[in-house]
Amino acid sequence: MASITFTTTPNPKFSHTKPQKPLKLSQTHLTKLRESDNSYESLYKSYFHQISSLSKEKQIREAVDLLTEMKCRNFQIGPEIYGELLQGCVYKRDMYTGQQIHARILKKGDFFARNEYVETKLVVFYSKCDALDVASRLFCRLRVKNVFSWAAIIGLNCRVGLSEKALIGFVEMQEDGVSPDNFVLPNVLKACGALGWIGFGRAVHGYVLKVGFDGCVFVASSLIDMYGKCGVLEEARKVFDGMIARNVVSWNSMIVGYVQNGFNEEAIRVFYEMTLEGVEPTRVSVTSLLSASANLDVLDEGKQAHAVAVINGMELDNVLGSSIINFYSKVGLLEDAEVVFSRMVERDIVTWNLLIASYVQSGQVEKALNTCRLMRSEYLRFDCVTLASILAAAADTRNIKLGKEGHCYCIRNNFQSDVVVASSIVDMYAKCERIDNAKQVFNSIILRDVVLWNTLLAAYADLGRSGEASRLFYQMQLEGESPNIISWNSVILGFLRNGQMNEAKDMFLQMQSLGVQPNLITWTTLISGLAQNSCGNEAILFFQEMLETGIKPSTTTITCALSACTDVASLRNGRAIHGYLIRHDLCLPTPIVTSLVDMYAKCGNIHQAERVFDISPSKELPVYNAMISGYAMHGLAVEALALFKNLRQKGIDPDSITFTNILNACSHAGLVNEGLELFVGMVSDHQVKPSMEHFGCVVNLLSRCGNLDEALRVILTMPCDPDAHIIGSLLSICVKNNETELAEYLSEHLLQLEPDNPGNYVALSNAYAASGRWNEASKVRDIMKEKGLRKNPGCSWIQIGEELHVFVACDRSHPKTEEIYSTLALLGMHVRLVSEIFCS
Repeated sequence: MASITFTTTPNPKFSHTKPQKPLKLSQTHLTKLRESDNSYESLYKSYFHQISSLSKEKQIREAVDLLTEMKCRNFQIGPEIYGELLQGCVYKRDMYTGQQIHARILKKGDFFARNEYVETKLVVFYSKCDALDVASRLFCRLRVKNVFSWAAIIGLNCRVGLSEKALIGFVEMQEDGVSPDNFVLPNVLKACGALGWIGFGRAVHGYVLKVGFDGCVFVASSLIDMYGKCGVLEEARKVFDGMIARNVVSWNSMIVGYVQNGFNEEAIRVFYEMTLEGVEPTRVSVTSLLSASANLDVLDEGKQAHAVAVINGMELDNVLGSSIINFYSKVGLLEDAEVVFSRMVERDIVTWNLLIASYVQSGQVEKALNTCRLMRSEYLRFDCVTLASILAAAADTRNIKLGKEGHCYCIRNNFQSDVVVASSIVDMYAKCERIDNAKQVFNSIILRDVVLWNTLLAAYADLGRSGEASRLFYQMQLEGESPNIISWNSVILGFLRNGQMNEAKDMFLQMQSLGVQPNLITWTTLISGLAQNSCGNEAILFFQEMLETGIKPSTTTITCALSACTDVASLRNGRAIHGYLIRHDLCLPTPIVTSLVDMYAKCGNIHQAERVFDISPSKELPVYNAMISGYAMHGLAVEALALFKNLRQKGIDPDSITFTNILNACSHAGLVNEGLELFVGMVSDHQVKPSMEHFGCVVNLLSRCGNLDEALRVILTMPCDPDAHIIGSLLSICVKNNETELAEYLSEHLLQLEPDNPGNYVALSNAYAASGRWNEASKVRDIMKEKGLRKNPGCSWIQIGEELHVFVACDRSHPKTEEIYSTLALLGMHVRLVSEIFCS
């Protein structure tokens, strides 16, 4: 703040006592008196300048010593001396010394204590020391409130979070006829930003333009900061671009505004523009660049920010160190985060919590717990954030013992009433499948926020307990807690997990009717749930509706939509989604490429699947697996084996899925030797433990080639009991090859595994019928009737336009049945006619 000038110098000859008689002074006496007067004034000024200099250099004790020396030499000390001392206490934030000086002022009486200059300096001192009560009382007692006292009290209210009071002060000072200066306006704009009052902020901006303060770099920087905090980045950018001169604060305000509002790429771009302009980055610049890099998961930019900090010699304090640790943690370089942590000058609880949370998020629970122990060894107590991380670790690892220990610590240290900790405890019990304990903890909390309600809602939803989720959803509203979008999403998920498609769709429509707009998670949850519950066509329709609303799909949304297309074999819709990706120039991460390859292969277009595979820039194992699976499905075993060989040449280790797919390819093509070699190599060369699917592939491979005895031997020597799928595949081959005895033996085991599967009875009946044992076949059919079992008929469908036409064996329910069967009859006649011509 600008200094308050005060030039009053006490008259050394001033006396409060009236002389008894006039003094008669000779010329010599007058000359000596003037010389003494000049000497006194010079010495007084010398003291004043020394005290002022020491105060500015924060050597306040030395300045006070000079004041004491002046008193000993009987100098009449003026208000300006006390003003300089108070200003020194402001520089050093020395509350104790300032209070001593205040006490001396009070001893001097009202002449000093009620002096405008001294009063203002006292308000400024207490305000800068954040002594709200004292500063407010002194301010209220001021006879004259000038721009300096208003600036001090408005700044204090802004710093301590009383933003509304700061803005009221701004209005009152103008009503008192005091014009705000360029020291008041930044604090007023800061208060507007804290409250998000964009209207008030725009009014202040208008005042700034009116009085001509828009050329002040501090005011302009505050305008940028205010607009950034209110989320109006266009206005912030206009102010920034209109600045004639910018300092590092202006650049930082623009960068921080972009980061806070999620425009991380723009933030990085402005940072580089700043460096090109020759402006040296500060800690704020570096921490903002680190945040933007972490949010975008970009490694190079974040490392450059770290390098800037090192090159500029920035001390690795709590703020900078925590920002660097946060960046390295988010990009998956935890070892680098550990190095930074070990080199930090000081580490507060925030830094420790950040490292612990990073370990938990990366699944390194043991390291997280060891860090907790180290933290305690440095005499730091766990806070709510620490406990939330420990409980999250217990939840993720389903470690109920650790979770209970964390819960006990919360109870012993009175943390259980904290809603953040309570939410973590509820989540931990729910994920450890102790939902009753979760409900008990929930019920014990008196003051519940929406996060706590949503935690229990999500727990019920994950378990598919839609009834409890619905009841809790309506209970929270009865208790006065308005559900947010997360609450609605949880209820919808609960219905979908429980297979209640109609209820989920009804809830979706209800939220829209109440003005709650679905977000990306809502749409993704609905699309995924419908696809997983065999409602692929509806999932596709909802995906199309989502795009119409302007919401950009995520990778998960797109993979769910492609999965729906695959399930209903809708090549047209799958192509449409692929076209959307190309038109919008969206990057194709591994999950999307995998889904596209799988969709094209399963929808019958293996060549398009190959094209997607070939143009994929980074072919990871899931993409190879999808392509090998596609080749296997289309009977292209040679291509599948060639791709498997290519995968190994690229240095990619095949996994369990890879071997399932390649064994399937060998099975379909009857490549027995190749398949068995792969199976042996899977165990010996790649240390992949054979699963039920692998044994099923081998059994299928052997049985398809007629080697039924060997297939049966594999089943009997498996390290685990065969499932119905393996026995069923061998049974179907036995029926085809009229191996009735073996079929009968397998059927007995199959019926024990799946007594209510009609397909098993049909397979046994067909085996008896093929061998002419009609009585046995008839008995099996009778058993089916007694059990009320009926084989689900085969089904096929075609899509014409937006309409899907489903056909079931012996079904005549289609509205165009007559026309369809007439066309089939004509095609049959045509086929017979052509065959007769060729035969003759």
